[in-house]
Formats: sequence, C-alpha cells, structure tokens
Amino acid sequence: MPHILLTNDDGYDAAGLKALAAALEDIATVSIVAPYSEKSGAAQSLTLRRPIVVHAKQERHWAVEGTPADAVIVALHRLLPEKPDLVISGINHGANMGENVYYSGTVGAAREAALHHIPAVAMSLCARKENLKFAHAAQIARRAAEIILKEGLPDQVLLNINVPEPWKGGVRFARQSQKITRNQLTEGKDPKGRAYYWIYEQKIEKDVEPDTDYHAVFSGDASVTPLYLDPTHDKSLNGLSHWAKTLAGALQKT
Repeated sequence: MPHILLTNDDGYDAAGLKALAAALEDIATVSIVAPYSEKSGAAQSLTLRRPIVVHAKQERHWAVEGTPADAVIVALHRLLPEKPDLVISGINHGANMGENVYYSGTVGAAREAALHHIPAVAMSLCARKENLKFAHAAQIARRAAEIILKEGLPDQVLLNINVPEPWKGGVRFARQSQKITRNQLTEGKDPKGRAYYWIYEQKIEKDVEPDTDYHAVFSGDASVTPLYLDPTHDKSLNGLSHWAKTLAGALQKT
C-alpha cells in the first residue's frame, strides 16, 4: 500500500487536515506530521535558534513545535520509517494563489518535500468563512493522489491546487497569477504610545488574466498549477552575463 505524508500550516487540529486524512485512509497508509499550532505565512522558513519539540499524538501522528517545512524535515529524517510516496500539504483554510505562494506555509511544506525529490501537492480551499465544508477539496486531493501515485510527477515539481467554495465542478490547469492582492496596513498605538501595524490584503478583482489560477477560481473552477523549484530566469542569465567582467573589475580596484 502506498504511503502518504500529510502536513499543513493551519496546525495539527485543523479541520482541513482531518478531512484530507479521512479522504485518503482507504487508498494509502497515512502519516501526519503537522505544526503544533497555526503557522500561516511561514513560507518555507526553518526554526534555527531553538529546539524543535515533537509531540506524539497517536500511531503515525505527530505535532511539531515548528514551521511546516520543519515538520516535513523532521518527518523525513527522523519520524518516518521509510520515505513516503507522496506528500500533501493542506487542506488550507484560504486560497494560495498568485504572489501568496511565496508566503504560504502550505506551499512551503510541499516545496520542502519536492526539494527532497518527493512528489508533492499543496491543497487549498478558497474561502475564509467559518464552518467550511472541505468535501470537494478532499475529493480532488484524493483523485490527484491516485493519479500521481500511478503516473508520478516531474522531479522537483509540485502541484498547487486551489478549490473554490462553492465549486462548479470544473478543473483547469493554469499558470500562477502575477498579482492578486494589494498589501494594506492599519496603524495603531499600544498603551505605551508605540506605533504598531496590522498587515491585511485587499483583493484585486479586475483585469484578471484569463489563463491564471485566480481566473479559474474566480469563475468557480478548481485550479491546478505545476510549480518548479528552479526560479532561474534563463533569459537574464544569458543577457546579463556580460556584467561579470565589470563587476570583477570594480572589486579589483577597491
């Protein structure tokens, strides 16, 4: 039976993680190694200046006092008896599209798995309301897992899947949007008069690019975006290489 590792950034007790585990338990051996508490916005960050404490919850279930990427690293190097066949991160409570993939702990955990040459999926439900139903996202995650376990993924490529709520039943492969939100700041002062700021997002809902994840979800379809770990811009690598002699010369003169 295949072995699937589940993690997330919403924490070990998150409803989306439980829904995901329930959807997969009859097609694979499921292990869960997830952050002890919510770590949204952690991206692929690591805990480097304190120990990472691990709490055993039940058989093949652990809660890790660290980031989503920490959870994957500890799972792969210490907790699991063998390398999993697939890692799925989610189901996140909220979308992870456009520039948010760079901040997302959900995507960060899947990226960490892909860095270790393990097929990986980041699953998100695009809604912020409470008492969400994760059934559709869990169903798509199960189907994706079955296909990946049978056909595989290219090395160091992960799938970023976003499912709208409500979902109209369609699925589109789409590229990552360039920009879907504007960062906003609310300013205030604490009792000692020190300034503080809350960061929040304002959605961009016009001029949506038609072949993107945001357009798919905006239209009621689930989006699937293959993300590759190598961010090198080959055109610039070649086009700017003539700067090397100038840079070296500047250093030699100082």
